[in-house]
Amino acid sequence: MPTLVQLTAPRQVELVVCAAQPLRPGTVRVATWYSGISAGTELAAYRGSSPYLRRTWDAGRRLFVGAEPSAPYPLTGWGYSEVGQVVEAAADVTAPAVGDVVHGMWGHRSEAVVDADAVAWRRLPAGTDPVVGVFARVGAIALNAVLASDIRLGEHLAVVGQGVIGLLATRLAHLSGARVVAVDRVPERLDAATRMGAAAVVAADAAGGSGAAVRAVTAGGADAAIELSGHAAALHEAVRSVVVEGTVVAAGFYQGGAEALRLGEEFHHNRVTLVASQISGVPLALGRRWDQGRLVRVFCDQVLTGAVDVAPLVTDVVDAADVARAFAALDRGDPRVLQTVLRFPAAPVGEPG
Repeated sequence: MPTLVQLTAPRQVELVVCAAQPLRPGTVRVATWYSGISAGTELAAYRGSSPYLRRTWDAGRRLFVGAEPSAPYPLTGWGYSEVGQVVEAAADVTAPAVGDVVHGMWGHRSEAVVDADAVAWRRLPAGTDPVVGVFARVGAIALNAVLASDIRLGEHLAVVGQGVIGLLATRLAHLSGARVVAVDRVPERLDAATRMGAAAVVAADAAGGSGAAVRAVTAGGADAAIELSGHAAALHEAVRSVVVEGTVVAAGFYQGGAEALRLGEEFHHNRVTLVASQISGVPLALGRRWDQGRLVRVFCDQVLTGAVDVAPLVTDVVDAADVARAFAALDRGDPRVLQTVLRFPAAPVGEPG
């Protein structure tokens, strides 16, 4: 029987049996090989801090309202970084073909029936490490944030938070010609940022604040900053790090209050522009030329041509049956852990982990 990951209650996660989905016209059945766990969105749901667990998201008005949760426990099938093999196709489907390896978003489940058109353009070339597909979505998130920063060749960009998305943003910004200053509190992540192309690194707990440290190494301040840790205090330091009329991209998933974000200080006096970056949309100025599909294609092209190496970011490959252990390690904040990947039984023998 198929299985899927279920968040039963705060800090309770398990693999449960589910019914097989029927194949419909225009769809294919994909046997999941690997699925990446998000250390932002999914960890918030695991901890019970996601706003979807406290309020109703009114998609029409684009407002959180009321006190009823949009997504109450149990939460099933979460996950947006999957890769697997097409094992069945409806009679009217010409692409993808049975046997093709595709990536997409169908949740932490052993198999899924998805629209063929949604994955036909997401086929991985023969011989490609299939784990590459796990990074398509997070890579698009990183690229979206870099585009929102409007950084240019030779300018300084502070990237605050060197988790998986932060490291990918560091690499993509470096490829764009920026001089990246990477900020994190974990020395090993700063080392990884240097390998990704960061020109300088700053400890998040530097004396006087990381914002002042960034200003010192850039001789006056970064032209822009991207905040990806999801902590209000880090967002405040990102604001402190940029020049007068600089831009700060808030790309983390923030929960709770923001007492540490003191808007009457540098934000107000330096006339800083604060921009939200979220994968449901691209920067306004690029809207007619870019969309989510282009973000994914551009990022994957960088990986497939060797400009971005994602393999070192995979630190844990865990059998799906051990999903509780995987989430617990992320919840503890193990500094060694970057990308955790769930491996499902259909994955080829001898693949990563």
